[in-house]
Amino acid sequence: MGNEATCVARMNGKSASGKARLETDVLQFRGDGLKISIPFKSMTSIVAKNGELHVAAPEGIASLDLGTAAEKWADKIRNPPSRLQKIGVKPEWLVSVLGVEDAGFLQELRGAVSKISVGRVVKNCDAIFVGATKTAQLSRLKTLKSSLKANGALWVIRPKGRPEITESAVMAAGKAAGLVDVKVVGFSPTHTAEKFVIPISKRR
Repeated sequence: MGNEATCVARMNGKSASGKARLETDVLQFRGDGLKISIPFKSMTSIVAKNGELHVAAPEGIASLDLGTAAEKWADKIRNPPSRLQKIGVKPEWLVSVLGVEDAGFLQELRGAVSKISVGRVVKNCDAIFVGATKTAQLSRLKTLKSSLKANGALWVIRPKGRPEITESAVMAAGKAAGLVDVKVVGFSPTHTAEKFVIPISKRR
């Protein structure tokens, strides 16, 4: 999701100004002396009233002064987008998938796109999904770029919190391949997906 807001938050008797962020499956806040991180699945109540978002969870009740955005955030928490919606998958897409071991994702894709190639990259792809667990595996991004349509996207799917492959390493590899990073989404509870595209000035 990636929604951000500077606001005042209150929880368990503490109050602070800081930055709130609505991720794919967690509500976060970071302020002076107050940090909040509440997964959607642990929330027992979500209420937007008078410009404030009130979220109840076992760890307490968090209140964020979001103004007109409060109702929007509440709706996104109640109705989070599916994985394919976050990626922006379209029925007419031609897709290639390499090294992605998520069987559920492959099943979702097969039911959502026009054509999918698993284990082999085909030319003129709308999207290429490549799984990587080590930085060394990112060297193939430059080669994979040649199989994209001009406006296609290359998604790198990596495990979260692993020193063998960090976000900075993925971003650097994408840049070295002549791509620009434009989006990051929570792919699953254990994995993150980073989206790269060909710069507009380089498209033919």
